[in-house]
Amino acid sequence: MGAITGIARVVDGDTITVGDTRVRLEGIDAPEAAQTCKRRWVGSWSCGSAATTELARLVDGKQVVCERQGLDKYGRTLGVCFADGQDINASMVRRGYAWAFTKYSARYVREEASARVEGLGIWQGEATPAWEFRQQRWSSVEHDAPGGCAIKGNITKNGKIYHMPWSPWYAQIKIEPEKGKRWFCTEAEAVAAGWRPVQAH
Repeated sequence: MGAITGIARVVDGDTITVGDTRVRLEGIDAPEAAQTCKRRWVGSWSCGSAATTELARLVDGKQVVCERQGLDKYGRTLGVCFADGQDINASMVRRGYAWAFTKYSARYVREEASARVEGLGIWQGEATPAWEFRQQRWSSVEHDAPGGCAIKGNITKNGKIYHMPWSPWYAQIKIEPEKGKRWFCTEAEAVAAGWRPVQAH
């Protein structure tokens, strides 16, 4: 299959939608929308929200070309994406808005090293890597979810939306089966049932 081309919409700091295709930026992992990181000296900042805003700055309203890199374990398309000839994935890591996702790819290790040396973004202070943050959030709620299925399927005026435990709105959602709301065990299950992921942007 060829490259994915079109105007991109941002889902979160490392995911975009191009046309009808949801693309996970391959080789990087950005802070989750609800995540905060420590500042260099004192206090914290909303690094997850900032990462989403930065990705939007890079792609909003622009023609994006994504080279397919297969599928992730959730069935999402992985892509290395370009806007105005610029590697968006690399830019997010180089500017300190994402980690190089070395568990799956060493493609952006050099960009991460540069951002770390310069203390940019997530490297200005202590920051929990996104994959650890997600694991902590899942572990903190799965014992209260039926069968450990901790994904919340909500129904809103905008349709059927599912929330992972690290969604900023997760705690506010009450599962009311009589209103069609439900739990899911995996993202793939939620998508197959007609739900779509919440957009942080």
